[in-house]
Amino acid sequence: MGQNISNSSQIVLITGCSSGFGLLTAARLASQGHTVIATMRNLDKQGPLLGECQRRNATVHILPCDVTDRLSVHNCFKEVGARYGYLDVLVNNAGHGIAGFFEDLTDEEIRAQMETNFFGVLNVTRAAIPFIRPRKHGKIINISSVSGFSTSPCFSAYCSSKWALEGFSESLRYELKPFGIGVFLIEPGTYKTKIFYENGRYAQHFHDKESPYYEMSAYMEKKVKAFVDDCYKDPEDIAVLVEKLIRSRQPSFRNRPDIETQSLFFLRKCLPFRLYSFLINKAIPLNKIAAGKLKI
Repeated sequence: MGQNISNSSQIVLITGCSSGFGLLTAARLASQGHTVIATMRNLDKQGPLLGECQRRNATVHILPCDVTDRLSVHNCFKEVGARYGYLDVLVNNAGHGIAGFFEDLTDEEIRAQMETNFFGVLNVTRAAIPFIRPRKHGKIINISSVSGFSTSPCFSAYCSSKWALEGFSESLRYELKPFGIGVFLIEPGTYKTKIFYENGRYAQHFHDKESPYYEMSAYMEKKVKAFVDDCYKDPEDIAVLVEKLIRSRQPSFRNRPDIETQSLFFLRKCLPFRLYSFLINKAIPLNKIAAGKLKI
């Protein structure tokens, strides 16, 4: 990870703090003495964050910010400028996932996925850089996913948004290095957060029995839910990693916090694609489902 810097307080803005990684990261960093600006699209959902901060005896500054709305982003950073004048760290965490085979997804659903997970990051990053650049140091941490380098059926829109985020982050890293700003990626595997439950989204035709993908969709829904229900990794691990990246002098660009991500990355890197895709097809036997040879 590299040598750690001092434990001095830094001003950190985090998007998507109403639940999941964003909530835990905001509460953890605040409890460690950082000045945390926790943003979320809907302030009616700030209760869980406030409760977690109270539990940790921490305080955060909560601001509304819909990453897909440029005016909302502008107003958020206008408040940041008036109150703080600068930023040290930006954590682009806001995002969601939608399940559905490509033909079952509408154009609007795919665009909405990209608007949040990709263009939302661009909107916030564009607004944040002028608050970081003048200080000649700072960090931008983008929460990507194992789906940023390894795809699976039924998640083409989500995977596409994360692959785009990976490419953007790598290019931005070169562009901002002359200004002393580091850009970093975190690529988590599966964690039991609201993205799979209350915040889960499905394609318009996901449950349509007339869809040619209906049986395969039912299989994927059952398989993913079982996998998530059996997942016992602690989402706090991502908050811990963000804290380490902030404190480290020379962090790694890509950071894989769990064995799931590390294993898939190793296989993807070392195996010929034909063999890697064979393993994916073996793990998710859609051809057997389509042929009626596998019961759901």
